[in-house]
Amino acid sequence: MPAGPWRAALYECRISHVRTAPLHHAFQHRTYLWLVDLDHPPALPWPLRRLASFPAAEYCATPGLTIRQDLDRYLASNGLDLSGGRVLMLAQARSLGHVFNPLTVFWCYDSRGRALCTVAEVHNTYGGRHRYLLCPDAHGRARQAKEFYVSPFFPVDGEYRMALPVPGERLALTVHLDREGGRAFTATVRGTRRAAGPGQLLRAVVRHPFSTLWVSVHIRLQGVRLWLRGLPVHPRPSTEQRGCLR
Repeated sequence: MPAGPWRAALYECRISHVRTAPLHHAFQHRTYLWLVDLDHPPALPWPLRRLASFPAAEYCATPGLTIRQDLDRYLASNGLDLSGGRVLMLAQARSLGHVFNPLTVFWCYDSRGRALCTVAEVHNTYGGRHRYLLCPDAHGRARQAKEFYVSPFFPVDGEYRMALPVPGERLALTVHLDREGGRAFTATVRGTRRAAGPGQLLRAVVRHPFSTLWVSVHIRLQGVRLWLRGLPVHPRPSTEQRGCLR
């Protein structure tokens, strides 16, 4: 993590989505993401807390637990124990009363500082969330069957091929969805690291006002465009996971 008053990093980034089947559709938007240590969340002065906060209720559905405690419980349910090791979280903060994270990534280390696993938590616009427990290779690459309904224009099938390396000076994440017949969708996140502090946060907010709200609006607008182009809708499964998975 970079040095700075809040012991966290900000990444101003470009997020791109490319759908290649059954029709081609692409868009991108700019925003900023936080990389925080769950044991040392940023301590913002009160005038700035409306611009960035990480309330547990927004990131976990288990009342009374911190984000770290909830993640530890999830890992324990899968037979993993960090033994107090560090966890880094990449996500948007709650800003101006709103937050929506299509993808939150947790990089988990054991007490000796060794990478143990990566958790990719996917949210949809219906209030559901699902965690994928990954054991990536040295380059952050992993494969995982799709298990969760995200877009109404894709059924729950296929396989994700993810590249989620730990962010450094650069942030470079890629998620491919492969379905029968080939690649159907690709999402990328590219950004540059800055030590998080009052100046960097204010600059990010000015460059990307209402960024967290715009993410939700943008997803819905793109959905309307796809529907108007005649893309068929796949019904949402009746048994969808809500809250943090166990």
